[in-house]
Amino acid sequence: MSDFLQSMAKSSAARAAQAPSFTDADFDKPVVPLSLGCFGVIAEIKRRSPAEGQLATPAEVGDSDLVAQARAYTAGGAAAISVLTEPSRFDGDLVHLEAVVAAAPGTPVMRKDFLVEPVQVLEARKAGASGVLLITTMLDDKALRAMLDSAWEHGMFVLLESFDEDDLRRSARYLGGAGQLLIGVNTRNLRTLEVDGKRLQNLAPLLPDTICVAESGLHEPEDAARVAGWGYSMALVGTALMRSADPSRLVSAMTAAGAAACS
Repeated sequence: MSDFLQSMAKSSAARAAQAPSFTDADFDKPVVPLSLGCFGVIAEIKRRSPAEGQLATPAEVGDSDLVAQARAYTAGGAAAISVLTEPSRFDGDLVHLEAVVAAAPGTPVMRKDFLVEPVQVLEARKAGASGVLLITTMLDDKALRAMLDSAWEHGMFVLLESFDEDDLRRSARYLGGAGQLLIGVNTRNLRTLEVDGKRLQNLAPLLPDTICVAESGLHEPEDAARVAGWGYSMALVGTALMRSADPSRLVSAMTAAGAAACS
């Protein structure tokens, strides 16, 4: 595990230790199913990136910018919205997730964070998330199984993120479980925070027969077309959309380009 992931795991564990307990009555927000045609975009909301710096207005300004971004994504036909909730490096918060869920009814919203405990899946469900991202290399088999079971018990989808061949093979072992599992490949090196532009293509021959998601380093419709041609069914796009003057149009264009390439 990289130094960055180790620090994220440590801070995440500290946050998990402060999480409250939950009862079934806490999970009153609807789960929105993730449906997909030939190709879809998971449009990401994040205020800051360790690699790219500030991407949205500071947290003290409020959540109106994030709500507007979410509405632009839905208008563009995003298949799902990803919300960063990690506070120390991404300026995230669970309240951002709640605000986006409220602003985008009918669109599944995913909690993206460095989750290490099942209680954090329950935090996401209480806030209205319909899915969570988990990082294979951060979790041993026991922890990963517990978190998958927790998500699936509550009807949530899971995006299981891989960085290399070993991750991808290990992630694929969890297919066929009790719920929806997406397999992601992240091109960002979480030691240097740089993007490896060849990783998506290099790992494409190892993609399992399921919904596979290309993550990081995608900026233009041509990028969506390229990864669709390699066998990816979705693209998770964050920085390009947060910096776009017309995120709705970019979501729509990337979706159309990917669909054209995979049809």
